[in-house]
Amino acid sequence: MSKITLIGLFFFPLIVSVLAAKDIFENKDLSNNAKLIWIIVAIMIPLLGAIAYFFFGKKKQI
Repeated sequence: MSKITLIGLFFFPLIVSVLAAKDIFENKDLSNNAKLIWIIVAIMIPLLGAIAYFFFGKKKQI
């Protein structure tokens, strides 16, 4: 694999997790306990935790 591919495979989950953490902190609908749990999940399981938050933890706005 090329170096650029390896860098992309490292940074993509990191960027998604940082965006999820930012969104978790700004979410007014979540309690502090729920925010803590989602942050731990997003950090411990970087890509899957962030995707799970965006699908299940975030309220849908129509």
